[in-house]
Amino acid sequence: MDKEKLLLVEDDVNFGFVLKSYLEMNDFEVELISDGKDAVPAFKKKQYDLCILDVMLPNVDGFSIAREFRKINKKVPIIFLTAKSLKDDVLEGFKAGADDYLTKPFDSDVLLVKIRAIIRRNNGIKPEIEKEVKIGKYIFDTKLRTLTHKEQSFRLTPREADLLKELILNKNNVLDRNEALKKIWGDDNYFNARSMDVYITKLRKYFKDDDKIQINNIHGSGFILVMED
Repeated sequence: MDKEKLLLVEDDVNFGFVLKSYLEMNDFEVELISDGKDAVPAFKKKQYDLCILDVMLPNVDGFSIAREFRKINKKVPIIFLTAKSLKDDVLEGFKAGADDYLTKPFDSDVLLVKIRAIIRRNNGIKPEIEKEVKIGKYIFDTKLRTLTHKEQSFRLTPREADLLKELILNKNNVLDRNEALKKIWGDDNYFNARSMDVYITKLRKYFKDDDKIQINNIHGSGFILVMED
């Protein structure tokens, strides 16, 4: 079986080699690029299963590189590595086409899990959701369609529950609007899209008592359930 190919763009050479070696020990084929200006030419030469981009790079930043990658290949997964953890930077990363975002320093095992999960999802393999899911201060019972916080419990409609499930399965990643519409509504027409916006507004209201939970709109792409640790 061929190894999955990763493109790692990281200007800290020592860290880059350590991360490259770690990923190779876990059965990935890794190409390391240390200068941002070399990333796009390298990307054009090969097919990669996933790209890992440092945000702060010499000559060109990771966000700009991701936008160029997206012009060449709209579906290749991208993970950003950054020393920044500000909300605006995280959202900027997703707008640039990120599938996930890790703030340095990070646990390499966490990165490995994310890489495998994203590749699996990109290949069309979705994990199943548990019966009870903890979302911040809330408990979501996926069978009863209830969302509970302290003594308060909300009963979700079937579509509210289905939409929340999709957001959870894509937690901290962008849920593609058109894919969600086709999966939940059966069609991505204008009227269904407006209906989805209404349900997103309702879900935001349910989570209003926990400011660490946000459902953000990524213009032109979809929605993202952001949960702070």
